[in-house]
Amino acid sequence: MAEFATVSYSIDGPVARIAINRPDKRNALSVEVMRELREAFSIARADAAVRVVVLTGEGDKAFSAGGDLGGFTADQSKVEQHLLRGDLGRLIEDMRRLGKPVVARVQGHALAGGFGLMCACDIVIASSDASFGMPEITMGLWPFIITATVTRKIPPGKALELMMTGARIDAAEAQRIGAVNVVVGAGELDAAVATMCATLAARSPIVMRLGKDSFYASEDMSVRDGLEYLHAMLGLCLETEDVVEGVTAFFQKRDPVWKGR
Repeated sequence: MAEFATVSYSIDGPVARIAINRPDKRNALSVEVMRELREAFSIARADAAVRVVVLTGEGDKAFSAGGDLGGFTADQSKVEQHLLRGDLGRLIEDMRRLGKPVVARVQGHALAGGFGLMCACDIVIASSDASFGMPEITMGLWPFIITATVTRKIPPGKALELMMTGARIDAAEAQRIGAVNVVVGAGELDAAVATMCATLAARSPIVMRLGKDSFYASEDMSVRDGLEYLHAMLGLCLETEDVVEGVTAFFQKRDPVWKGR
């Protein structure tokens, strides 16, 4: 089991659990947190036994309340601070290129950078008493980096409204606009996450990787370029042993036994 100062990492069968471990700071995203999250995702990516990753925050107050505004030191230059702030973007890119599903387990607040980090997850399961928003504008700031993930998760017009007003929304509204996939009662959150992880872990890992990679790679392409790229990815997928196994299992009315190749 990997050990970090601000992040916890654990394995349960095919599921890796990565949690921001700063409950006293509402799991704020410091420079160290983002660095350790990147390391944790790198470990999960390299572990072939891991099929699904759950991202959450320790405690019941917050998934993450956003960036740690006091997280820089006086001996860092302005350029160094600027480059370190880019770690959030690099973390998001790591998650998109993980090749494995990332499920957000959200309780409490998911605000500012925490909301953007949540939106970078593939599937979001939230407690019915969770709250969401981008309140940066109320402090004279703007959610610049997370714009890239938020506007791909929810309608741009709604995203801009939340950015401009700094308003918070509840779990039901977050689900309605597409930021959250599943909303359950607080006592049902862990069971709902476990059910989703079991479903995802039962799929072919190689096809899951090809599918997730192609989903994110094609979203910025033109329709023509996207269709050509996806055509090529279909051909690659059809060369895998898991496709043969999946089709054979379907006709034999049995569960497939994936080889991951």
